[in-house]
Parts: sequence; structure tokens; C-alpha cells
Amino acid sequence: MNKITRFFWFCSGAHIGTLKKYPIEHNKYVGIGATIFFTALFASLSGGYAMYFVFSGNAFAVGFAILFGLLWGTAIFNMDRYIVSSINKQGSTNSQILQASPRILLAIMIGVVISRPLELKIFDKEIRQKLKTAYLKGQHSKIDTLQKTYQQKYAMELGHNLDLKKEKDSLEKDINHSRFELNQEVFGDKTNQTSGLSGYGTYAKQKQAVLQEKETRLKTVTDDLGKMDNYLGQRKDYEGLNSTRLFSDKQLDSLANVAGFADRNWALGQLAYNANGTRDLDTYLAESFIGYLFILFECLPVFVKLMSPKGPYDVAVAKTAEANMHFAERDKDRDMAVTDEVYDYQLENDVEHRKKIITGQSAYDIERHSYE
Repeated sequence: MNKITRFFWFCSGAHIGTLKKYPIEHNKYVGIGATIFFTALFASLSGGYAMYFVFSGNAFAVGFAILFGLLWGTAIFNMDRYIVSSINKQGSTNSQILQASPRILLAIMIGVVISRPLELKIFDKEIRQKLKTAYLKGQHSKIDTLQKTYQQKYAMELGHNLDLKKEKDSLEKDINHSRFELNQEVFGDKTNQTSGLSGYGTYAKQKQAVLQEKETRLKTVTDDLGKMDNYLGQRKDYEGLNSTRLFSDKQLDSLANVAGFADRNWALGQLAYNANGTRDLDTYLAESFIGYLFILFECLPVFVKLMSPKGPYDVAVAKTAEANMHFAERDKDRDMAVTDEVYDYQLENDVEHRKKIITGQSAYDIERHSYE
């Protein structure tokens, strides 16, 4: 327990030597240190998952995720530790809040950043379903667009093809009716359209000629229709209509698995809305509370430091800092005085040296005098 306590003291950024003298402050800084540690731990997990998601499918994805998770967690740990340890408890409440405001804003930003990847993982199943629906809807829209473009581009050919089909259907009906009348004429059935005389006579030959004329026209229309269908089929291949199909369930699963961060982040945002565009309150509150939880967790060390009253440790640290500043100023003045003395001594020696040169002393005497 002593090792754990000292570890959390280290996490809180406290001066352990000073903190040991005040047992009443021990638990407070254990709590602050534990909060900072677990915030960094969650940040490490969040960053590791985000990196694993980026390199998903790569053989080194796990290694990259672990390495980035450790680096990201360490960075957040160091930042939180600095934020908490740099809050000065000597000022008034307003000054402390003003001092902590930039740090709270930074903590909120960090909370948002570390919460998003974990939200993506928590709502992974719902995100996949939303992505499948979006991909299927997008494919429908793509096919409709291609179909509309194709119909506008080849409107004349499609109109001519439709006319040929109508003429073909009409000819087929007429041929069947003419063939029936021809049989009635040959077999002598008396109707409004037949003479009632059996045998292959004049009327039968006339009806046979009309029938052959219609069959010839039907053959021509059928050939033209086949050529037009072949041409339009080639145009569909060229425009991509024949190659564009709706996604199967297997394809949708594959697309959802390889979806990028932008698509998944969009899907997570869309979970809070129903199909008719209204807000789904339950999902919205679930997403919001997860984000708020991480933001609160990130801000908690700062809030704890602000809410805690000024204790003996804070007073001792302030006095130590003040004493260190005094010693630093004193050492600075002393160093400046010594520097001035050295400079004056060097200047004096330099003047004496010049005088000796002017009076004609030899270089040997000057050097010996300097040595002595």
C-alpha cells in the first residue's frame, strides 16, 4: 500500500518530501493522483483502439495500437499532472477559477477527444447497421441516377424501341386473327368475314396474301427490334447500368467492416435521429452522457483541486517556493557582484600590463610578473 500511495502521489504532481510531513493531506492527493492515472488509462485505451481501427487489417495493427496507446496515455497523463500541480491555492477563489479556466477548457477538449473512439466501440453494432442502411440507400440512389441519365440521353432510341414493341404486339394479334379467318374461309364457315364456301378459292387466296404481308412486316419489325435491343444493351453496358447492382448482405457486411473513421463518426451522429428526421431522445441521451462522463472525468482533478480548501501542504509549498525565489535572487545578486569584481580585477591588470609595455619592460619580465 505504501508503494501504491507513493505512486498516486507522484501522479498528482505533489512534492513527496513535503507531503509526507502532513498526513492529513495524504488521502486527498492519493485521490487526485488516482483520478489522473485512470484518466490517462482510459485515454490510452481510447487512443489504442483508434489506432487499431485506422490500421485494421494490417499485420502490425496491434503493435501500432499498443505503441500509440502508450504514447497518447503518457501525453495525457503528463498534461493532466501539470494542469493540477500548477494551480496555485494561495490566491482568492476568483483568481483560482480564473487561473484554472484555460485548464478546464483544455480538459474539456481532451475529454471530447478521448471519449469519441470509445463511443464508436460501444455503439459498434448500431453503427454497422446504420452504415449498411446508408450504403444500400446510396446504391439505390446511384442506380436511379444512372437510370434517369440513361433515359434522358437515349430518349429517342427508347421511344423508337417502344413503338416497335407496340407494332410487334399489334401485328401478332392481327396475324392470329387473320390466320383464324383464313381457316374459316377454307373450311367453309359462314361469318361476316367469310363467304361460307369451302375450299381454297379466291377469298381464301386474298386472305392468304394479307396474312403473308403481315408476317413479312412482323419479321422486319422483329429484326429491327432485336437490333435496337442489342444497341440499347450495349449502351447500358457503356453507361454502367448492367454492372451496377444492389449490394448483397455479404457485400454490406464487408463494406461495414472496412468503413473509415469519417463514415463511422457520421453513423454515430445519425443514431440520435429517427428515419423521419426527428430526434431519438433515448439514443441521444445515451451518447451525450457517455461524452459528458469522460469530460467530467477529465475535469475532475481540476475540480477537486479547486474545491479542496487550502491545506498545510499548500502553505508549505508556497513558503518553499517563496524561499527558493529569495535564495535565487540572492544568488543572482551575489553572482553579479562576483562578476563585477572579476571584471574590475581583469581591467586593472590590463591597465598595469599596458603601462609596463609603455615603460619599456621586456616581454620576458612582463610574462614573469604575470606568472608571479
